[in-house]
Amino acid sequence: MKIVKKKKELSELLLLEGSKTKGFVPTMGALHSGHVSLLDLARKENDILISSLFVNPTQFNNPRDLEIYPRPLEKDLEILESHSVDFAFVPDVPEIYEHAEPWHMDLGNLEKVLEGEKRPGHFQGVSQIVKILFDLVKPNRAYFGQKDYQQYLVIQKLNEVFNLNIEIIACPIIREPDGLAMSSRNLHLSHEERSIAPLIYKALNSIQLNSETMALKECLIKARSILESSPLFIVEYLEIVDKNDLNTLIQWTGSNNEIALVAVRLGETRLIDNLIINRK
Repeated sequence: MKIVKKKKELSELLLLEGSKTKGFVPTMGALHSGHVSLLDLARKENDILISSLFVNPTQFNNPRDLEIYPRPLEKDLEILESHSVDFAFVPDVPEIYEHAEPWHMDLGNLEKVLEGEKRPGHFQGVSQIVKILFDLVKPNRAYFGQKDYQQYLVIQKLNEVFNLNIEIIACPIIREPDGLAMSSRNLHLSHEERSIAPLIYKALNSIQLNSETMALKECLIKARSILESSPLFIVEYLEIVDKNDLNTLIQWTGSNNEIALVAVRLGETRLIDNLIINRK
């Protein structure tokens, strides 16, 4: 594995690979089994595998979150190498943004609802860094986790607006044995917080289990009651929306386009999760 810190060097190295297919897994580090699933699929489907480790400051609307974001660089590099990454791109902030142009992209409804509403400016930062990385790597395929589902839709829109012709692949959520979605933020949970965190998945799964027999609103009430059974949870949102545009639904559509999304706070830690609802 070649570790690269400069954009120019990465461009030159990738140019030497000619017409080989390139798979790209951009990350902010603190890698876990969820990231590994992306790496393994990308390795299987492409000739060359590139991954980036970059904690992007422009997508943090809370300075404290940026400050405490875990950065276990040596461990991350070991994981990348053990999963057959060819090029690990590890730039610093000035390398990425020294000559960056002012950025604003029209994201429409995606920037106004759910994560867009709760984290103003977040998706501008996400789309900015992803565009920079895509222009640099020029991948055939790029891999993202379904856990950040709204981010996946933002990147799909970026791909379409700029006609990048990249295959954007959303990979399934990887969960702990008790159902908690794997996340770098889980490291910040106290023992007590970690013990109740699986209620997030229990709440989402209750929607799936009840979707055939209960109205959509009743499913949401039942799921919220599961979360609110613990006083440690602060529920920021719990909604069932159309998975194509995130428009809020008030009844089941019969189209199997529904997805349940949730954001909660456990102490100082904010967690998100989702579940695509499969109804017969």
